[in-house]
Amino acid sequence: MKLTDEKGAAIAMSVSDLRKEIDRVDERIIELLNRRAEIAHEIGRHKAHSKSPYFTPERERAVVKRLMAVSKGPLPPEALRAIYREIISACLALEKPLSIAYLGPPGTFSHQAAISRFGTSSILCPCDAIPDIFAEVERGGTDYGVAPVENSLAGVIPETLDTFMQSNVRVVSELFVPIVHNLATRCTKLEQVKRLHTHPQPLAQCRQWLRAHLPSVEIIEAGSTVRAAESASADEQAAALCPALAAEITGLPILVEHTEDNPSNRTRFLVLGYNEPEPTGRDKTSVMFSVHHRSGALFRAMAAFEKYDVNLTMIESRPAKMAVWEYVFYVDVQGHVRDDNVARALKQLKEQTLFLTVLGSYPAAE
Repeated sequence: MKLTDEKGAAIAMSVSDLRKEIDRVDERIIELLNRRAEIAHEIGRHKAHSKSPYFTPERERAVVKRLMAVSKGPLPPEALRAIYREIISACLALEKPLSIAYLGPPGTFSHQAAISRFGTSSILCPCDAIPDIFAEVERGGTDYGVAPVENSLAGVIPETLDTFMQSNVRVVSELFVPIVHNLATRCTKLEQVKRLHTHPQPLAQCRQWLRAHLPSVEIIEAGSTVRAAESASADEQAAALCPALAAEITGLPILVEHTEDNPSNRTRFLVLGYNEPEPTGRDKTSVMFSVHHRSGALFRAMAAFEKYDVNLTMIESRPAKMAVWEYVFYVDVQGHVRDDNVARALKQLKEQTLFLTVLGSYPAAE
């Protein structure tokens, strides 16, 4: 392998020389990371004095976007994002360790989502149910919450939408998590697997793979993917369908990766808090509203989005639970509430509704 000097001339280096060069680069990286941490700590002092939010997704987006623009490779963008996710997480912990509520137990896709958004330097707090996530944020038990809101195959998670009706938390960020299932087991060959522990959801999402590779396996239902991995880890002839994080937590080796039938399956998660992120130029706004129970009411209300050229990315209805056959509508649109066209559309929409609540404007996920 050859490197070039400052003038571009080729320099032949042995493996030993290259390793020494890596050591020197690592030392420089550590020096710069500590300098970054010192600056972040000082920023934290300013935030504490001004009572500004510590988690600012719009700023993080700007940082990552700028890094992608200046990077010349060979590191791919996804690697840089992962590296800086942990750097930002560690620096945030110096400003203030953030506590994050998520749908437990540890090892679930919700746990993975919390790590993906806040990094491993945050304090992650599992909750037993989605309403508990909202409650933890409301009463200040945690700084933020991460809750699933929709799956690309199964649709919306009703419990999340319904809880917004009893809560005042806001949506401050979103992220998408690929749903990757794995066959984890102590068996070394598929033929050795006699029993399969699984939650009903991954079972439904891996049926074609199971028919092709484990057609006669005994299915044992579990309450979660983590519980499935725990049960399989205690049985030498058992396996579990689970995410990689669950396998790692339980110490169960992965025999087969990507057992899911649809590789494009992913779940959208919302970050719940009380921030009001600044516009980034690529945002979403979530609202909920109810209309009068009469002919054409919804049509007239939704006309506001067409009039002001606001694109909808999701619309869902849920029973209002306050009156029979009354509904609350949830809508996600492209744009920030401070954008002129979105502001005008929401103003007209409000005139056609019984109530209108803006749940938050936030950077749209990649």
